[in-house]
Amino acid sequence: KRVDYSGRSVIVVGPLLSLHQCGLPREIAIELFQTFVIRGLIRQDVAFNTGIAKSKIREKEPIVWEILQEVMQGHPVLLNRAPTLHRLGIQAFQPILVEGRAICLHPLVCKGFNADFDGDQMAVHVPLSLEAQA
Repeated sequence: KRVDYSGRSVIVVGPLLSLHQCGLPREIAIELFQTFVIRGLIRQDVAFNTGIAKSKIREKEPIVWEILQEVMQGHPVLLNRAPTLHRLGIQAFQPILVEGRAICLHPLVCKGFNADFDGDQMAVHVPLSLEAQA
């Protein structure tokens, strides 16, 4: 089943992250925040319509990553590890761009998720409304 504004990947250790941060791979981040980046490109007059903005994203121009960083500052993400048996199974984090294809997580937050780094996967969701972000 496909759900918009969500993704899934393997988790790996990110010991340099703060407890409130998670490392989000560039590929996943640009897909999750694409609509926000398109709006940012148009607002900054880098693109004049969505088609041009999407082509700039496909070409991975440097301005795209700058706008993505700005967008991610104001949008927490929810990480969920199945099965979600209690309320600590879903937690909010500040996303940070990382290289690679895996979600990075500080090792001290794993206990709440009952997660380890032997191939576990987590889902990431972007809450859209301010009410959902609170």
